[in-house]
Amino acid sequence: MRRVFNACLLVCALTVALPIHGAPLKLLMLGDSLTAGYGLYKGESIPAQLQRTLRAEGLDVTIINAGVSGDTSAGGLARLAWSLAEKPDAVIVELGANDGLRGLDPEETYRNLDTILRRIRATETPVLLAGMLAPPNLGREYGDEFNAVFPRLAKEHGIPLYPFFLEGVAAQPELNQDDGIHPNAAGVDVVVRSILEAVRSLLAEVR
Repeated sequence: MRRVFNACLLVCALTVALPIHGAPLKLLMLGDSLTAGYGLYKGESIPAQLQRTLRAEGLDVTIINAGVSGDTSAGGLARLAWSLAEKPDAVIVELGANDGLRGLDPEETYRNLDTILRRIRATETPVLLAGMLAPPNLGREYGDEFNAVFPRLAKEHGIPLYPFFLEGVAAQPELNQDDGIHPNAAGVDVVVRSILEAVRSLLAEVR
């Protein structure tokens, strides 16, 4: 009887110690209205479409939509701890668009994003930085300073950069809502197809 009891204890201990295999990967998208899915029906957002696409490829991924409309880089930083409480396996940081629209100091954007990336990397979680470009109406000098923030951060942190989150969609009326800023359903499809390879590479770091 004692041998049976000891064997049961050993099996239980191994069960607790071994990692759980087959659990879905959790991918956190920390962003603003572009991530939140502003103006779109439920299920049409970029995270929702990206999740469907990845699952169709056989990748068991759950994407956590941590997008908040109107958020600047400072807003994303303020809620970072709450977002990371989800314990994601990987993170996409998509912030800065509202900083540019409001003409905020690019150095302020840099400091906020730098702190966000430092805190994510401290958890040893793979991260992909999605870049943004400044609106052209703010002038070339501001644009050059703002646009340089994202490559600078990627280089300093040694992380992958997707240069422009709205690549192929910005300034294309047929791919945007009436405000000319937020992608419509067709625009979301373009964003997802464009960023897909970068996301696959990010998830490969986890596996």
